[in-house]
Formats: sequence, structure tokens, C-alpha cells
Amino acid sequence: MSVKYNSKIYKIREMISNLLRVIIDANNTCLEAYNSGDELLYKEVQNKLTNISMQGDMIDNEIIRTFALYGPEANELRSLVACLKMTNEIVRIGIGVKKYSNRMQMHSHSLCDLKPLNATIVLLHKSSIDALQYILECFEQLEECETESYYAKVMVEESKNDDLFSILEKDILTTIIDEKELSAEYVKVLGTLRKLERSCDRSVNIANLMLYASKGGEIHQYS
Repeated sequence: MSVKYNSKIYKIREMISNLLRVIIDANNTCLEAYNSGDELLYKEVQNKLTNISMQGDMIDNEIIRTFALYGPEANELRSLVACLKMTNEIVRIGIGVKKYSNRMQMHSHSLCDLKPLNATIVLLHKSSIDALQYILECFEQLEECETESYYAKVMVEESKNDDLFSILEKDILTTIIDEKELSAEYVKVLGTLRKLERSCDRSVNIANLMLYASKGGEIHQYS
């Protein structure tokens, strides 16, 4: 591989890492907003993620330019394809975090009592952040990273996330039975929390892409 090609790959990876850091930071701020009830923090989350799609487009364009200029070989091509698909998943996670923040801010003004659900919501949110943190740790050292090990760690978080969401779903449906007049609001809360579950699914997709980039094989992704 040429020096120029290596430089391009380094730039692309650094751009993806920076994007992941922004999303993880915004996600942590969003969790802090929920724990503290500070609505200004929700606004901060939305501001941090304002240009998320534009950043994703910049990365994709850089990848496409690298395709066009360097005609990469099979293993290099595999890595670039993985990066291209990874960016899409990362951006969609970021958009989901932004929507989650906006909706949780609205839910804080509703009549829904989320206090009985607090512990489970926090654990759900933490598991989605932990999955992303594992992705960042591995991606920053992709050549040396034991991708199978990190893939397994992300899968553990995804499984935990599914279980926690199932608990919340059951608890919210039980609450709806007791508070029928607020049923529509609680259904909206459930839809908002599903974004945290979907974030973990997308983290699994990214972990799979990193595995594909380093080991080859086939790409398997959640629908």
C-alpha cells in the first residue's frame, strides 16, 4: 500500500472515530439530563448532533474518493466497504440519539410517571452507550484489536439491552392498564425507549462490519 493510501485510510478512520466520540459524548449527556432533570442538557445533546448527517456525508465522500483514486486490492476494498457501511449505521445511531433526547425532554412535561421505571431506563441507556464504547475502543486499534472478543462484548450488551427493554415493555403495558387515560402517552414513551434498543442493534451491525474488515467472510446485519 502506498504512503498516500495509508494516509487516506488513517484520515477516514480518524473521522469515523471522531464521529463515534461525538455520539458517545452526546449519549452520556442525554443520560445525565434524564438523571438530573436538567432540560438544558437535552438542548445540548441536540446541538452536539446538529450536523451528524453532514459529517457522515463527508466521511462517505472521502471513502469514495479513495476508491476512485487508488483502486484498492481485495483486502483493502473489504476495509473500505466496511467503513462505508459503518458510517451509515453510526449516523443513524446519532440521529436516533437526537430524536431520543428531544422526545425525552417532551416526556418530562407529560403526566406520565417515569419514576418507577427510572432504574431500568438508566440501565437500558447505559448498555447502549457501553456497546458504542466497545466499538470505539476496537476501531481505534483495528489492526491489533481482537475483533471476535469485542464482537462478543457488543453481543452481550445487545442481549442485556433486549432483556431490559422487554422488562420496560411489560411494566409500561401494566401501567397502561391502571392509567388508561394516559395510554397514548405511555405508548409514545415506549416508542422513545425503543430507540435505545435499536441503537444496540446497530452497534452489533458495526461490530460485524469490523469483524468482516479484519477477517473477511460474509456481512450479517440486523434488518
